[in-house]
Amino acid sequence: MSTITFHKYQATGNDFIMIDNRENIFPKQDVTLIEKLCNRKFGIGSDGLILIEEHNEVDFNMVFYNPDGSQSLCGNGSRCAVNFAKAINMIQGNNTTFMAYDGLHSATIKDDLVELSMNKVQNVSQLADGIFVDTGSPHFVRFVDDVHEIDIIPKGSAIRYSEAYQPAGTNVNFVQQLGDQSIFVRTYERGVENETLSCGTGVTGAAIAASTLDLKTPISVSTKGGELSVNYKQMDDGSFEGITLCGPAKLVYEGSIEN
Repeated sequence: MSTITFHKYQATGNDFIMIDNRENIFPKQDVTLIEKLCNRKFGIGSDGLILIEEHNEVDFNMVFYNPDGSQSLCGNGSRCAVNFAKAINMIQGNNTTFMAYDGLHSATIKDDLVELSMNKVQNVSQLADGIFVDTGSPHFVRFVDDVHEIDIIPKGSAIRYSEAYQPAGTNVNFVQQLGDQSIFVRTYERGVENETLSCGTGVTGAAIAASTLDLKTPISVSTKGGELSVNYKQMDDGSFEGITLCGPAKLVYEGSIEN
């Protein structure tokens, strides 16, 4: 039996287990262990697990796992990773570059806020029943009149597992326009297989999808877990560049668990 030391972080209610893996102590291929640690009844409980590792060219390498052991980019997790890397002295100053699932990212720390630069988005597809956006993680976006009336788990699950998105599936976002520059987003996350209080890549995808409604950036995004802001520039070819996701990322507690 071994002891795993961890830190728990949350970003607008999206919570993550953070592990300092600079000495390669964590068994990356142990999906059962990842599932156990993320389990809210039998483990620590979280929406994902993140390993922070050394990197030869940038400040750190971020390895993200969903609770089922699958991998993708995680926007809110990335912002938590930045604050954790800063806390363990892997970042000097308030600016950083790091490697993630979809490549290189940069971020700026402003007190409790972390502004994350996202990679260029090219895959934006207008569908009969919504919009598909790939922000480093696949997202289906549907605009609704009242987002709070949506029975999100059955509706989100049906889309996530639909034939159109097999075999990997997709995240599902229901979005309500609140104003000229504001939206409310609820997300069903694949890998978690539930609604989360916030989803960074989903919020980003929803904000980009809102460009079809002529919303102007920066877009204020409300979630069940709090407030975020998304900025971007739409290019002539329909792609999106200069994308940033800004919001709080905070330490909740630290501890250890027997494996």
